[in-house]
Amino acid sequence: MTNETGVAVAKDATIKNFIKTNYRHFNAAVIVDAAQAWVDHLNAGNKMLLTMGGAMSTAELGITLAEMIRQDKVHAICTTGANLEEDVFNLVAHSEYERVPHYRNLTVEDEVALHDRGLNRVTDTCIPEDTAMRRIESEVLYFWQKADKEGKRYFPYEYMYQLLKSGKLEKYYEIDPKNSWILAACEKNLPIFTPGWEDSTLGNMFVGQVRKKNVSTLNVVRSGLEMMDTLIDWYLANTAGAGNVGFFQIAGGIAGDFPICVVPLINQDLKGDCKRWGYFCQISDSTTSYGSYSGAVPNEKITWGKLEGDTPRFIIESDATIVAPLVFAYVLEM
Repeated sequence: MTNETGVAVAKDATIKNFIKTNYRHFNAAVIVDAAQAWVDHLNAGNKMLLTMGGAMSTAELGITLAEMIRQDKVHAICTTGANLEEDVFNLVAHSEYERVPHYRNLTVEDEVALHDRGLNRVTDTCIPEDTAMRRIESEVLYFWQKADKEGKRYFPYEYMYQLLKSGKLEKYYEIDPKNSWILAACEKNLPIFTPGWEDSTLGNMFVGQVRKKNVSTLNVVRSGLEMMDTLIDWYLANTAGAGNVGFFQIAGGIAGDFPICVVPLINQDLKGDCKRWGYFCQISDSTTSYGSYSGAVPNEKITWGKLEGDTPRFIIESDATIVAPLVFAYVLEM
């Protein structure tokens, strides 16, 4: 068979087969090992928690992650508040994002000019202040105020779900909704843990709204400590039977550090008896020798009571924006 350019293409020319054929050694081989172990993990009836640090939403990881969620390859997410909101920003303001391919050559004056135009730069991608950030703030404020008046409290992701389900944003959609990972998560009602949510644009805006007296109390948003308490219940419920839960970590930081600790919390602090994580993989570009926990090899987690000695564990030392879509594509072809 041939493709549209007339080049001969093998009938089995899938991404999975391409990876298996070409990624045979060194760091590339770990991609195959980790992806196949994820497939084996799911085939055994187990579940997967995915964590996201970095700016994965601005990198449009949703193009593959959304389908992973829809096909039940991911069962819970722990992410930074920035990734939670930036998928929604991209959903409603994509056409006004600007890419700066020469970002390494920008002068201070160039940066000031971007700022003055209301563009917030993330590496080579600029997020528009008004049509993305302020638009979402004005829409979600209604739900913060509604909860305030009703004396209710919700996690950050629950406010996002309320906003998406309301249909208020649909008139602004500028990408195919199937490429939004948070829309897919909303449809599946996945729990999304966002430790340190205050370190995000909407977290900052929420505090501002409280100080401006538009919302009466900070307690309208449930805290990270409450998230950990809720994570305990989720983890115990999903490891109560024969199965277990795997851990796929993109980048480092609080998004990965927070949820993995639930196992030693249960076993050591609560004196309980829960299973340790049944699979572990991290995509990382951190350097272990610098004392970085984000760059620690998986074996270190054995000493903290997070992984067993025989837990399938992998570390892919590479750029997550390149590697994660490849791993997802492989798993989707299982």
